Amino acid sequence: MKRTKIAGICTGITLTLVCLLCVKANAYDLAFPGGSLTLSGAKHGHDLAGPVRLILILTALSLAPALIISVTSFTRIIIVLSMLRQAIGMPNTPPNSVLISLAIFLTIFSMGPVLSQLNNTVLKPYLAGQLSDLDAAKSAEAPIKQFMESQVHDSDLSLMYQLSHEKFPQSRDKIGLTELIPAFMLGELKIAFQIGFVIFLPFVLIDMVVASVLMSLGMIMVPPLAISLPLKVMMFVLIDGWDLVAASILHSFHG
Repeated sequence: MKRTKIAGICTGITLTLVCLLCVKANAYDLAFPGGSLTLSGAKHGHDLAGPVRLILILTALSLAPALIISVTSFTRIIIVLSMLRQAIGMPNTPPNSVLISLAIFLTIFSMGPVLSQLNNTVLKPYLAGQLSDLDAAKSAEAPIKQFMESQVHDSDLSLMYQLSHEKFPQSRDKIGLTELIPAFMLGELKIAFQIGFVIFLPFVLIDMVVASVLMSLGMIMVPPLAISLPLKVMMFVLIDGWDLVAASILHSFHG
């Protein structure tokens, strides 16, 4: 089953790359021994034909989770929420489904301006027939790239260009996605761990205080977690911890 799934994904990616390369080269009709493949639609000029468009859409849907993680704020949010759960001392509470759902909606909220721009400049014109498939893809790249450039660090970008043995561009408009996406993800990991470190500190302090008190009372056999866990949960609830964490994550994208 795993081999069949991997083969299907590889086939979809291969067909997508072939279609994109042919369209980029303005070769909308492919001829080969025994038949031919038409990539352009007869009624839409340079638009892709229906079957080819369907293949591209299905391939894009299969790659959508990876794209959401790679080019949005989802990475930073889910890591901070996971570290918060570990800091409290409940590895399985809230469940993964709850954390992922919360991270998705916080991602939508944090990227509201980008999504609005995509809706106004790409989705609506494309549905109205004012943009072709390729023009819509090129127009959608600009807002997402601008968001990543606003969050990426120059040190991470320099590292990626050093590893790729390419010269660092003088203008940010010339930064390639091949270097921008991994640099953006490295920056997201760095910021997420910084926020997680700050979150860990008060909970570690509570654990240390509880362990010291139990030690001084001679209650060595009592596990400190049995006392510190209710205290950490009570403190987190009293200070509206979820609201503070969500606000700090969202503010980090505008800082």
